[in-house]
Amino acid sequence: MRTSRNFRAAVSIGLVAGLALVSAAAPSSAQPARPLPAKQPVAEGSGGAVVSDTAESTQAGIDVLRRGGTAADAAVAVASTLGVTDPYVAGLGGGGYFVYYDAKTKKISTIDGRETTPAADSPTMFIDPATGKPYAFETAVESGRSVGVPGMLATWERALQRWGRFSLADNLRPAEEVADRGFVVNPAFAQQTQQNAAKLGHFSSSAQLFLPGGKVPQVGSVMRNPDLAATYRQIARQGTGAFYGGSIGRDVVGTAQNPPLAPNAPIQKITGPMQLSDLKAYQALDGTPTHINYRGYDVYSMAPSSSGGITVGESLNILGNYDLAHMDRVQALHHYLESSRLAFADRNRYIGDARYVNVPQQQLLSKSFAATRACQIDPAKAGKSPVAPGDPYAPGGGCTTVPAASSDSNEQHTNHFVVSDRWGNVVSYTNTIEQSAGSGITVPGRGFLLNNELTDFNFAPTQGSAPDPNLPAGGKRPRSSMSPTIVLQDGKPFLAVGSPGGATIITTVLQVLVNRLDLGMTLPQAIAAPRASQRNAATSDAEPAFIAQSTTAGLQALGQSFTDVGSIGVAAGLEFLPHGRILAAGEPSRRGGTAAAVVSRH
Repeated sequence: MRTSRNFRAAVSIGLVAGLALVSAAAPSSAQPARPLPAKQPVAEGSGGAVVSDTAESTQAGIDVLRRGGTAADAAVAVASTLGVTDPYVAGLGGGGYFVYYDAKTKKISTIDGRETTPAADSPTMFIDPATGKPYAFETAVESGRSVGVPGMLATWERALQRWGRFSLADNLRPAEEVADRGFVVNPAFAQQTQQNAAKLGHFSSSAQLFLPGGKVPQVGSVMRNPDLAATYRQIARQGTGAFYGGSIGRDVVGTAQNPPLAPNAPIQKITGPMQLSDLKAYQALDGTPTHINYRGYDVYSMAPSSSGGITVGESLNILGNYDLAHMDRVQALHHYLESSRLAFADRNRYIGDARYVNVPQQQLLSKSFAATRACQIDPAKAGKSPVAPGDPYAPGGGCTTVPAASSDSNEQHTNHFVVSDRWGNVVSYTNTIEQSAGSGITVPGRGFLLNNELTDFNFAPTQGSAPDPNLPAGGKRPRSSMSPTIVLQDGKPFLAVGSPGGATIITTVLQVLVNRLDLGMTLPQAIAAPRASQRNAATSDAEPAFIAQSTTAGLQALGQSFTDVGSIGVAAGLEFLPHGRILAAGEPSRRGGTAAAVVSRH
């Protein structure tokens, strides 16, 4: 039975250490009374664990776990606090995918909290009526047209209904405290604000919140968000109906319909068709995860509307035809890159919202289909993209393909965290507002940014004469790459992992799994290792450290080519060790590093 516990004071003591009750524009000399511990990328212990992007959000989850909350309770505390401390990639204005291992039933379930298209939208929603051609991507992003019906809050409510012990109000309190008292601006937050300053400055409400005095907050200053604290308190009092039909929802709708452009903003004002009825109709969907067996491990992830579970699963099935552990490293990396090249061809051709298109999930995840794709890999030469999709409906074996088509990669920035509790329940949760800072539009007086998730749709058909599975439609969920993953060994949790990064999420999760399961790395090593991402493109995106490896010359000799794109992904993972021990691992340096913590280090 779920219980409601009032633990505001106790949570406040542990969580707001290091936070000062001063304005965002306060001088950096305002020092917190008792700073939170510095972020640590790795922790090992027992009783539960959290890995998330910020120290405040990780501490929020740990505090809930210590007070008897489940992994679902802690996940809501972490996610809502990330809406305060990581607002450019998380928050009430977005959505995501929630994967849960229930220790009682020993089953894995999912919740699809992806944003939906307003009912009035159509396949031509991103066609400029003045030109008959698609809007420029950035034009579409910074508009009411890009805003999908947010699914974040509905996901939290559904997770607590199924697996929580505390009320939504209780689990929101840590985030309220941080929003009220503020958090210390670190270099990563200041850099993100600087990178998004132009976009944020285009909207008066966003400039007021994130650019106080017209400037990027300085490192060491304190950032407060009293509007968001008040929004969380209203939801705690009135329930999710305040958002899905009440006054908060009316403000969301009004903002999408009439974006608050700043005076002299150099962008076109494009309104959105969202109605309050769209919010009232929204549902977070219970679902069944994707599942494949890879070298004896059972790998579970998200089914459509996300393409993540199928594409990671198909790539692993392809790699299952090869003994990567006994290959030289050049060949192992070559096969990793080629498996995702092929799987992305199939993703782009076949995967969309399964309520609107017929997704051949069973066929795409079959070992027999993977064999037909594996035979396309030439160990002596890289494929020439765009490679052709396979034919999952073809009878028998062989290497049957269908005509090639273009790829797409509109997704940008997301957020991933993992949680476990004392009972052995596990959460792997990826959530997002899409691009960094989403649409750039803050709901006035509410303290959160609206997503631009609908730009994850293809603006126009991409598959030639074949149907495009990712065109918009009223009520449809745009295709995602989010891949929150839980791996079981002998029926028990072994790994939980995921990452942000748009379409590179798929390859980051795949590479972490290959590093850990095939290449002999520990989980911290698997996460920290240099990354490359091949998504059926002419070249693979790669981090500088990947390009600098001694294996690059060998890969280039095989025809692989790389483009330096800087950092790829921000992975977070848990590994479940013998005797109830948990290894929590995040990033040592990417995007300022990750905060890993355990309930008990003993």
